[in-house]
Amino acid sequence: MNIFKKFDERYGNSSTWQFIKFNLVSSSVSLLQLLLANILPFFFDPLKAKLPVFLRGIFDPKSLFSGETPYVVDGVVTWGYVLPFFLSNFIANIYGYFVNMKMTFKGKGSRKGIAIYCLVLLVLILFSTWLQGRITAMLMKTDLAFLARTISATLAGLVQVAVIFPLEKYVLFKENANE
Repeated sequence: MNIFKKFDERYGNSSTWQFIKFNLVSSSVSLLQLLLANILPFFFDPLKAKLPVFLRGIFDPKSLFSGETPYVVDGVVTWGYVLPFFLSNFIANIYGYFVNMKMTFKGKGSRKGIAIYCLVLLVLILFSTWLQGRITAMLMKTDLAFLARTISATLAGLVQVAVIFPLEKYVLFKENANE
């Protein structure tokens, strides 16, 4: 960890150094998300409660699955399928917010900032959860089925990095990043 302090002292808050630190933090976020994406199904797979109407158009069982699946009840995708994707994203990104605030951008955060972050995060997670579901469904039909959740979580994570880095650097922690 001493090497990181030396780089911090030498490069300060340069955008390049912040991007490197952000990606290091993102790696830990990704590891946490992958771990959760593969563990949470053990807890939520038995959950057979159907998704609410407003989510049913996004999580269409005909586009997600071919054939019988325990994740569809009466033609509706269940929370047991969606929650592991959603929660793995949410928990990992909240962890990432606080680590990036303190380590990458050396910010203090604010109520307004966390509210903006949570709003963007909810939209991003909804999209990422849908994306993970689509990718997992496609990969489950291939020889890569055993890696489906890992691959889908990784790709969704890349989308999140593309949105979250500029949000944190230029909006949420802008003042602190430029000190």
